[in-house]
Amino acid sequence: MPKKTTTATAAPLKDQSLEAIAQLIKDKKASKVIVLTGAGISTSAGIPDFRTKGTGLYDNLQKFNLPYPEAIFDIDFFEEKPEPFYALAKEIYPGKFYPTKTHYFIRLLHEKGILLRNFTQNIDTLERLAGLDGDMIVEAHGSFATASCIQCRKVAEEEMVRARVMQAQVARCVDCDGLIKPDITFFGESLPPRFFERIDDFDDADLLIVIGTSLKVQPFASLIDSVNDHVPRLLINKELAGAGRSAKSGFDFKWKYKKRDVVHLDDCDAGIEKLAELLGWKEELHEMVRKSNEKLKAQWSYEEPVEQEDAEVDALAEELEKRLHVPDDKKEEKL
Repeated sequence: MPKKTTTATAAPLKDQSLEAIAQLIKDKKASKVIVLTGAGISTSAGIPDFRTKGTGLYDNLQKFNLPYPEAIFDIDFFEEKPEPFYALAKEIYPGKFYPTKTHYFIRLLHEKGILLRNFTQNIDTLERLAGLDGDMIVEAHGSFATASCIQCRKVAEEEMVRARVMQAQVARCVDCDGLIKPDITFFGESLPPRFFERIDDFDDADLLIVIGTSLKVQPFASLIDSVNDHVPRLLINKELAGAGRSAKSGFDFKWKYKKRDVVHLDDCDAGIEKLAELLGWKEELHEMVRKSNEKLKAQWSYEEPVEQEDAEVDALAEELEKRLHVPDDKKEEKL
């Protein structure tokens, strides 16, 4: 994605350290922060990323007998065979994973008044669960938050979709019987309009923080080149990503062209914990994580018995029908 002409000013870095980035924020020289996030920020929540060898999602899809791993997110394959996606969706569907320290740190940036936007590749909605205002989020690849019929485009009822997913059953439209798909961007589909509507945010950014992404999927990967040429950029990741070969493309961690890129190689939560400590926000972050996840736990424990009770009632009714041999026409008469 080509970089636009920008107007934002940015403070220089004194060195290539996490401390230097923290000092910019403490000195109020970074007040319009854009955060780019990938699957790596959700792995500590129990959600696998896509490409890590041995543990990544694509390495563990053999049981679905796919023609190739990415087929599970291919719109053409989904239209022909939606069952594998629904089987996978049951494993990664929101409602049983807690947001991580990294998700809450992004919310903390917002509460401090310095978050401009969080562009995320993730579809797990953990940013929302962490309490980050929806206007602050750009879900570049869509999410499980909503679902629609791929034929008539009618928005599906959330609880119906959730029930189908939890049973690993394919959801269909009540109007046209078309396939219902969570509003996730599959291969072969355009990115959500909001992604393009918020691109201008990069014109105003004075700090870019990139966390937990391999930066291999376009056009998301090119967003690192969309900020002003002098805006500091921080990568927190387990391994190097996005390193470029020119002054106009990718990170320049060797400071060959401009002295603005910093890399902190670490687990995402550990790197964020370190940054929060340098900012003096560590205890505040820990308290936010504790209180928010306790609230989610209480909410989910309240909802779970109701769902279990409904399932037990349905199972009992089905068993009684079998034992009593109730004909279908008799059941309809009773209705």
